[in-house]
Amino acid sequence: MLSQSLINLVDSYMVGALGSTALAAAGISGYVAFVLTALILGLSSGVQATTAYHYGAQCQQSQMNTLNSGLWLALLLCIPLAVIANPFAHQILSYLNNSGAVVELATPYLNWRIWALIAVGLNLAFRGYWNGVHHSRIYFKIIVIIHLSNIALSYGLIYGKWGLPRMGVEGAGLGTFLSIALGTLFWLAYSLHQLSARLFLWRLPEYQDLKRLAALCLPNSIQQTLFAMGYLTLFWIIGLISPLSLAVGHILVNLSLLMILPAVGLGMAATSLVGRSLGQKDHQAAQRWGFDVAKTAVLLLLVIALPLALLSEQILSLFIIEPQGVSLGLMPLKLTALMMVIDASAIVLTQALLGAGASALVMQVSVSLQWGVFLPLAFIFGPYLGFGLTGIWLVQLLYRALNAVAFVWLWRVKAWRVIKT
Repeated sequence: MLSQSLINLVDSYMVGALGSTALAAAGISGYVAFVLTALILGLSSGVQATTAYHYGAQCQQSQMNTLNSGLWLALLLCIPLAVIANPFAHQILSYLNNSGAVVELATPYLNWRIWALIAVGLNLAFRGYWNGVHHSRIYFKIIVIIHLSNIALSYGLIYGKWGLPRMGVEGAGLGTFLSIALGTLFWLAYSLHQLSARLFLWRLPEYQDLKRLAALCLPNSIQQTLFAMGYLTLFWIIGLISPLSLAVGHILVNLSLLMILPAVGLGMAATSLVGRSLGQKDHQAAQRWGFDVAKTAVLLLLVIALPLALLSEQILSLFIIEPQGVSLGLMPLKLTALMMVIDASAIVLTQALLGAGASALVMQVSVSLQWGVFLPLAFIFGPYLGFGLTGIWLVQLLYRALNAVAFVWLWRVKAWRVIKT
């Protein structure tokens, strides 16, 4: 999900030179793609947690079965999703924005992002498996390849550089599609080099393996989808204040989702470490891993958050050309820096609970706080009472604090259920 945010941020930065209409088109279609990606995001945590469990239990065949099931499940989910969603791209965008010019530019961009979902699904399955067997370095290498190629391809296709056609906003979507597909090819090449193709590529999965994995992935996918839809709702609320507030909010959210990437990476480590410990039947070690990784994340996010707080004006000026927009975003960006530090423990312990198989519990807590507390209060304190963008961000700070307290308490009382083998 954070990878998608970085892609959205890069696309917005490059498309911004084409004007506010083009920037709005990339922004709105990027968030629709964000929601669609969330539908399949549970694949990664499901494959990783199950693989880590079998890795801890030293059952190599079950690890292979998990990868095989994950790849097939990705195809079974993503191909129908892309085929069904593509014809409705224009209609979906029309519901979210009443500007015909924005929708016309956004539709072809979104079409490419929808087709990219097939590659995204396969990447999630590969990533979950290799993280689960403690080969996380390959994920870092491939994600760097994806983002560097996205920058180069999107730049060339947006502006018609290096002999490529000048496609404007659509070029950003095509560049993203090609870079994600390139990542899939690297995942496949690495896996074929390390594993035999007959172990995971060409055989059908067992029905029970597929069913068990789907049941583990579903709650997390629902949670991530509702989380992403919550952001769409948040932007609708911000849009009720003013168009400038919406533009500033778009940058603030993408910056925050990008800057907490290290905490999510540590959370993925916690997923594997907790799953492995439970596979070894060592529950005390599992709990220690959760807290130790959470402490590390808090310290790391504290270091990363300092530039956001101290250089708020300079950072906002990179994306927003209007001085009043920069002024409007100063206090919310400082609050974002504080939120990142508070949220670090919740991010890690959420992933740790997924590693313990408690995906349903994570979904219940996360969805309840986001939709039951944050969004209603954001509407009341933002557009209704007139506290504007700063009011919404203060409410978000409260929401993040409650979320962190909830997950620290759940982990302390060992409120999980062990993965069923």
